Amino acid sequence: MITEIAFTGTPVTDMPRAREFYEGVLGLKPAMESPTGLWIEYEIGNGTFALGCYGEAWKPSAQGTCIAFELDNLDDEVARLKSRGVKFSLETTDSPVCRFAIICDPDGNQVMIHKRNAK
Repeated sequence: MITEIAFTGTPVTDMPRAREFYEGVLGLKPAMESPTGLWIEYEIGNGTFALGCYGEAWKPSAQGTCIAFELDNLDDEVARLKSRGVKFSLETTDSPVCRFAIICDPDGNQVMIHKRNAK
């Protein structure tokens, strides 16, 4: 029986480049790094997001895992990311429950940036 999400993981091909994006651009703070440097975890709220660099064993895909990061202010973050040259695969979109956009990390993995609508 599945009881919870242990983590959401995304494969990358170049860990230093990925860390520059997730830490330097998105502002995540590492919580754990494997001794080999091939796995790093970021604790975000009650969840964990991880990056893994395992070569041919686990490759990035534009249609692979997508994590959604909740934001305080979507519009401000979109403007900041655009100023950093981040590629958007989907511009800001409204849905009945949220507003979101999809950006791409350096390996082409899609990352959703998200803001729930007020209730």
